[in-house]
Amino acid sequence: MNVFFSDEQEEPVDDRGLSGFAASVLEAEGFPDDTEVAVLLVDGDQIASYNERFMGRAGPTDVLAFPLVDLQPGVVPERRRDDPPLAIGDVFLCPAEILRRARAEGIDEESFLYLLVAHGILHLLGYDHDTEARASAMERREDELLALIDRRVGP
Repeated sequence: MNVFFSDEQEEPVDDRGLSGFAASVLEAEGFPDDTEVAVLLVDGDQIASYNERFMGRAGPTDVLAFPLVDLQPGVVPERRRDDPPLAIGDVFLCPAEILRRARAEGIDEESFLYLLVAHGILHLLGYDHDTEARASAMERREDELLALIDRRVGP
């Protein structure tokens, strides 16, 4: 998987772990090895600007996803051998907002950060939570993806 990962903010996070997890999500969803996604960690001001500009909402948020193609959940688009790599879109995460929300809700901060990586990528893949049924399907898939995380300590 081709994960473009950029950390443009100050909160300490596991860049390698998050980038590797993003690739694992795409692999688990059955996407080809040359699939491209961008995961960008930004500060509160930057995500607030994007939130207002693109979503019409004031203030910072934890995650924004901007798909480049219209995908359906669980469906990998067919490609010919000579097609270019599939670029699916960009996920913007604000670790400061994610950590603030995790602390306020009494949620494990690292787990919540990984959850929102999966959440953002699933949005790129066509998942949504606009109805109860779709929200249930998305949450179920997030739980399955979080089970993929290898949290072994050491080399």
